[in-house]
Amino acid sequence: MDIGIPKEIKNHEYRVGMTPGGVKELVRDGHRLLVETHAGAAIGLSDEQYRAAGAEIVADAGEVFSRAELIVKVKEPQAEEYQRLKPDQVLFTYLHLAPDLPQTQGLLDSGCIAIAYETVTDRSGGLPLLAPMSEVAGRMAIQAGAHCLEKARGGRGVLLGGVPGVPPARVLVLGGGVVGINAARMALGLGADVTLVDKSLARLKELDSLYGPALKTLYSTSDAIEAELPWADLVVGAVLIPGAAAPKLITRAMLALLPKGAVLVDVAIDQGGCFETSKATTHQNPTYMVDDIVHYCVANMPGGVARTSTFALTNATLPFVQALANKGWRQALKEDPHLAAGLNVHKGHIVYQAVAEAHQLPFTPLDKLLKG
Repeated sequence: MDIGIPKEIKNHEYRVGMTPGGVKELVRDGHRLLVETHAGAAIGLSDEQYRAAGAEIVADAGEVFSRAELIVKVKEPQAEEYQRLKPDQVLFTYLHLAPDLPQTQGLLDSGCIAIAYETVTDRSGGLPLLAPMSEVAGRMAIQAGAHCLEKARGGRGVLLGGVPGVPPARVLVLGGGVVGINAARMALGLGADVTLVDKSLARLKELDSLYGPALKTLYSTSDAIEAELPWADLVVGAVLIPGAAAPKLITRAMLALLPKGAVLVDVAIDQGGCFETSKATTHQNPTYMVDDIVHYCVANMPGGVARTSTFALTNATLPFVQALANKGWRQALKEDPHLAAGLNVHKGHIVYQAVAEAHQLPFTPLDKLLKG
C-alpha cells in the first residue's frame, strides 16, 4: 500500500504523522511510504532520516495526496487538504468534526474514508489515540495558565505555587478524565491549591484514594462550579464527550463571578470548547480577554511541544496504521471494533452518530458499511 505523510500546515503545527521508526516498520511490512519533504524538519526529523528508514521523499503535498491510498496526519485537514482528498482514499488523523461543519462537508464531498484518532476506543472504554495528547495537553494547560497569570499577560499577577507567607494560586479543574488528571497532577506538583470536579463518583473516589486531602474533589453541578469561581485564579476546562460537542460549563454571565485577571484554559476547544466565551486561538496569538478574564484556547496545544507529542502520538497510532495497511481498511475494521469506532465519514455518509447529531445531518449505521 502507498502511505502518505504530508507536512502539517495548521498554524504553528510542527508535529508529523509518522516518525522514521514508524516508517521503517511499515516498509518492513512491504508498504511504500511517501513523506513530504521537510515534514519533520522542525522537530529534528530530517529527510535523510526518513530516506534511511526506507521512505520516498516527495516534493509537495499535492504529490502525497495524489499518490497515496492511505493518508496519515496529525491535525484535521485544512480546506486546501480536504479538497485534495479522493474517493476511496483513507484518511487517518484527528478530525474533531462535531464543531466543524465546513470540514465535515468537505470530507463528505470528497468521497473519502475518514477515520478519527479521537473516537478509536479500547477494551476498557478508553480513547487510546486521544490519551497521549490529552496527557500532554493537561500538563501544558497548567504551564500555559501559570504564564497567563503573569500581570504582563493580563493575569492577576499570581504565582501558581506561592511563596512562604503568601498563599498559592487556586486552580479549578473541570473534568476528571486524562486531561483533568494530568492538569491536577501538574498543578499539585507546582504547589497550587487544586479542586477538581467531575460527574463520576467512581472517578472522584479513585482520585481521593490517590491524592488524599492534597486534591479537593467535588461532584459537578452548576451550583458547585459557581461556588468555586469567586476563589479561582485558574480554571482548566477538561471535559469530553467522545466525538460530540463539549458542554458549556461556564456561561458568559458566570465570568462576573471570577476575580479580574483570572485565567480560563479551554482544552476542550477542539470539540467546540466548554466555556461559552471560548473561540479557537493559535500558538501565535494564544489569548484574548472577555470581561477582564484571560482566555487561552489554543486548538493544538500539544503542537507547542511538537517533538514530545509526535513520539507519544505515533507510539500509539502505529499498530493501527499497520492494521489498516496490512489488512486493508475494511478488513481491519471488521476484525477490530475499537478501530471501527474511529470511522466518522464513509464515501459521502456520516457514520458517527454524535457528529451527525451535531450538524443535524443523516446518520448511516456502521454495520451496513461493513457487510459483505
